[in-house]
Amino acid sequence: MRSDTTPLRFTARERRLIARLRTPAAVQRYLNTLPYNQEPGGRATLRSFRGVVRTGAAHCLEAALFATVVLEQHGYPPRVISFESIDELDHVIFVYQQRGQWGSIARSRDPGLHGRRPVFATPRALALSYFDPYVDFTGRLTGYTVVNLATLMGDYDWRLAPTNVWKVERELLDLPHRPIKSSDRRVDALRRRYRAFRARHGGRKPVFYKRRDRWTPLPPEFQ
Repeated sequence: MRSDTTPLRFTARERRLIARLRTPAAVQRYLNTLPYNQEPGGRATLRSFRGVVRTGAAHCLEAALFATVVLEQHGYPPRVISFESIDELDHVIFVYQQRGQWGSIARSRDPGLHGRRPVFATPRALALSYFDPYVDFTGRLTGYTVVNLATLMGDYDWRLAPTNVWKVERELLDLPHRPIKSSDRRVDALRRRYRAFRARHGGRKPVFYKRRDRWTPLPPEFQ
């Protein structure tokens, strides 16, 4: 157990990595090089920062925890946005501010759910930039919440635990989320377009969304 006044005990390898990844852009580039954690063998994981460093792979929440721990050491508050979807396939991203504007770091199986440049005036505006790319065969954003993990988790060791940190997921799921309202007509149109693209392109996932200039560079598998 750790309180916020207890120094973190990083390994030499972890310290070198943190020293190298000094900015949100650097962290996003690093995460883009890691294979997405497909949880082989059907064994679900929720690795801490230390677990991601050890295994060299991360899924969405693991990537958010990794980014949170690294950038916390460079003065960024440990904040994330948790998204709720109608199909219960939720998503978590690390969020930060630069010059008063909001941006994010993220990893996903879907190209449109990665990071955003710090160009958004509010967390809600940032959250809404994920709405269209979230619509696939079943997905539809219904809510979001911004949370400081240090405040939420207290003394729980979510940063360096050698085991899975399932309590983080449970706590995020239990939080009240601010609703995102949308029309069925809009979502139906997005879903038709998504299905048609996947059918035409052999299952490849689309990147046809507006305002892609606000996205951070994508991992190689989506380029």
